[in-house]
Amino acid sequence: MEINIVQEKLAKALSIVSKVAAGAKAQLPILNNVLIRVDDGKVSLTTTNLDMAVVSYLPVQNSQNGVVTVPAKLIAEFISNLPRGEMVKLSANGEKVVAEAKGFRSVINGALADDFPELPEIDESKMMKIQISVDDFKAGLSQVVGAASVDTTRPALTGVYFNTYEGSLYLAATDGYRLAERKLAERVETEVKAIVPVSSLKEVLSSIGEDVDEIEILLDETQVRFNLGEVEITSKLIDGSFPDYRQLIPKESDITVELDKSEMVRVTKLAALFAKEVGGSIVCETKVEEEVFVVAAIANEFGENSSEMKVKANEDGKVTLNSRFLLDAVNVLDGKKLSFGFANRLDPVVLKGLDGEKVIENYVHIVMPLKS
Repeated sequence: MEINIVQEKLAKALSIVSKVAAGAKAQLPILNNVLIRVDDGKVSLTTTNLDMAVVSYLPVQNSQNGVVTVPAKLIAEFISNLPRGEMVKLSANGEKVVAEAKGFRSVINGALADDFPELPEIDESKMMKIQISVDDFKAGLSQVVGAASVDTTRPALTGVYFNTYEGSLYLAATDGYRLAERKLAERVETEVKAIVPVSSLKEVLSSIGEDVDEIEILLDETQVRFNLGEVEITSKLIDGSFPDYRQLIPKESDITVELDKSEMVRVTKLAALFAKEVGGSIVCETKVEEEVFVVAAIANEFGENSSEMKVKANEDGKVTLNSRFLLDAVNVLDGKKLSFGFANRLDPVVLKGLDGEKVIENYVHIVMPLKS
């Protein structure tokens, strides 16, 4: 096996795939390695941790067919430290891999590819294909991924739920305390119901190159593949049922106020400083006569804090929220203003962005109140 390639291209590809190599805790030592395959001028670098696999395709010069595996993190670090702009030659004879550039040479002990796991194929007879712009994908994912759970005892909540409803594709995530939903695409002809692990989606986001304008998503019953130009990321889907979350989103709120987004972030951060000893609990309150919206920390050994914003509300109301959950939600809303809707102390708070006076309907975030 032999390939010749510019250092920057090889370093970038190895940086992407080496992150998925299983590492020191791998049950199979071969999972620490990257599989380098040359087949009639087509070169691929592949790593897997059995839950996810990444393949990066490379343009090369003067290649010779062959296949070998080599420790992923070692070769990635070696190539990244070679001079930029230099041609790099990788060659293998048996289990030895030689990496050379002008004035540099290293021999790395690799392993034959016989034990490297076969990557599962997408079932084309049951496959669904979705194409979406990179900008829409990044924006949508950034608004929901933070609401996913980290509790592995509830695996269905540790992913993002890709689902279709009335012909549109939505992303949703919840940890039981908050819920985020974003409309990602319209006029989707096939039905989609798939829970994608957050770890896989973060890998997709970090692997999108600057020259990629569109993402192709392929889904079957057990896995999903993201085609990102020269990079393919395949992940197992989470086996489980996502909650029927739409019934949790209030269709209307008894009290709705319009707030300045940056001011809401500021007063919530101030209240949060005093709320650490009470689990981050803060109180949001409308006062009709005074025409204010108050964000306050519950008095404790640190002291107390209260901030007011001028608003017009239709009635008095009060709700206790987790300050971190509220900040997370407000920070990802579109627009300079937001709609804050609630009914009573036990009903969810509904947060939406505003474009001028118009509600931005493609995204909604709800936060469950705390008992007070």
